[in-house]
Amino acid sequence: MKYVLVTGGVVSGLGKGVTASSIGVVLKACGLRVTTIKIDPYLNTDAGTMSPFEHGEVFVLDDGGEVDLDLGNYERFLDIKLTRDNNITTGKIYQAVINKERRGDYLGKTVQVVPHITDEIQDWIERVAMIPVDGKEGPPDVCVIELGGTIGDIESMPFIEALGQFSYRVGPGNFCLVHVSLVPVLNVVGEQKTKPTQHSVRGLRGLGLAPDILACRSTEPLEEHVKVKLSQFCHVPISNIVNLHDVTNIWHIPLLLRDQKAHEAILKVLELQYDGKVPREPELGKWTKRATKFDKLKTPVKIAMVGKYTGLSDSYLSVIKALLHASVAMERKLVVEWVPSCDLEDSSAKETPEAHKKAWMLLKGADGVLVPGGFGDRGVQGKILAAKYARENNVPYLGICLGMQIAVIEFARSVMKLQGANSTEFDPATTSPCVIFMPEGSKTQMGATMRLGSRRTYFHVNGCKSAKLYGNASSVDERHRHRYEVNPDMVPDFERAGLQFVGKDESGKRMGIIELPSHKFFIGAQFHPEFKSRPGKPSPLFLGLIAAASEQLEPLLQRSNLTTKACAISKVPKLKLYPTGPVNPLNSLVNGYYPNGTGIHT
Repeated sequence: MKYVLVTGGVVSGLGKGVTASSIGVVLKACGLRVTTIKIDPYLNTDAGTMSPFEHGEVFVLDDGGEVDLDLGNYERFLDIKLTRDNNITTGKIYQAVINKERRGDYLGKTVQVVPHITDEIQDWIERVAMIPVDGKEGPPDVCVIELGGTIGDIESMPFIEALGQFSYRVGPGNFCLVHVSLVPVLNVVGEQKTKPTQHSVRGLRGLGLAPDILACRSTEPLEEHVKVKLSQFCHVPISNIVNLHDVTNIWHIPLLLRDQKAHEAILKVLELQYDGKVPREPELGKWTKRATKFDKLKTPVKIAMVGKYTGLSDSYLSVIKALLHASVAMERKLVVEWVPSCDLEDSSAKETPEAHKKAWMLLKGADGVLVPGGFGDRGVQGKILAAKYARENNVPYLGICLGMQIAVIEFARSVMKLQGANSTEFDPATTSPCVIFMPEGSKTQMGATMRLGSRRTYFHVNGCKSAKLYGNASSVDERHRHRYEVNPDMVPDFERAGLQFVGKDESGKRMGIIELPSHKFFIGAQFHPEFKSRPGKPSPLFLGLIAAASEQLEPLLQRSNLTTKACAISKVPKLKLYPTGPVNPLNSLVNGYYPNGTGIHT
């Protein structure tokens, strides 16, 4: 097994996750099988209880693991399926060590950070690195490890010590360290400064790790004399200094690595060259076409994102990426209009009239409306108003998780005239509980007590838009993350009023997908389709939203029907647009690689 460690210096937010993912893409394009591990030095066991404002979105895996959003980057880039153990946290390591101590595994020893914590970290890495994540048998060839945080952080010290020991443990030729650092330009002098990187590398060396490759972040391409200076003071060959400057879209990053022969430098350190040659030159033809296609998109499609965490785009990272995947597939330039749901509410008209006016202007100017998942009652009334606007004005609407529940509540209030209709999450005493707490959930234990991970949803209505978008499949496997669900006792009343529950679980009692058949596109999903979206294979529901918002839905549905009929005639298994199959995954939005810091032209 070969290991590539990616660390970061100077400042956070440089894009270590994108760099690690891009390294994986290039190595995979060379014919190697790649897996990834993300190390998060925080004490939380997982990311499940962390606020999106604190740490961005919580990404959910097939096995129900609630993990750091960088694992979403890895899955999208490499088209792999990771497990919860691919995300290491300080909490997990200490919990494992304490459990061993309680069992008596250490035979009366004094349990210490060194060697017990550091050994547990190394054992965890070795164990997880051997697990195949690409659907094939046998262990991967290379494991890319990203160490979260910045060199010098107190909380990451046990991991740095462990990784220093680990590099000695696996031996020369099996470990490559890539250090991501910043080369800033001071406006006063107008020249690229190497001192921050020099100090960062010095600190790294002082902790027992020496970089094999420097990945330098900058706004503009590095000047040659800057590379010479970095090489001289950081003791890294010029050929091993890679420049990752700002680009028009994030999909160019693996291409930058390839063009600068970063794969050759890594493979040389890992002794994976045969007769002085790499296994094969990286095959990134489809990747290049997609990156170029994105740059050429001109016709905009505006999607109003109505949520409570709109101040931090990372809170909805997977949703934005799924929208981007779909918009590129439909040849439209994505414009996301961020609409704080609180600003849509009647109370804001008095308290913050300008924000209220702007929010409604953005909503009414959008081609489609998306209400993503969330928790808590703040801004709920604004989301209900957004769903009502979309329903009454035939504007394409996609509700995800809470967004589906919001659509159900709005329908009950406006169409069925149940004025007190609500979710018991927001009003435990409601007389019309449209959405109720799931019986297996816990109201006292918050971590990992929701309905999590991949679950199967069966289509119950032939010819519905959702089934067509999924290639007329009979069922789909998607990832869930929720504590509340539509009240099954009220479903017959909803259906008599015209709201269709087209997707349900195997018992038929848990609602998975809703549709308004008379509407252009009004769909809600209890699951999170964004987690399995890929650039080469966008999530069908997001594809449907973008198609409907750009007046391309009918041709898209017709193509789906034709594909299904062709498969039936040729006796080939019915084609599923999603969720399985090989793709060339890309990533989209990570702060630091875009001139405007958002990744979207807004």
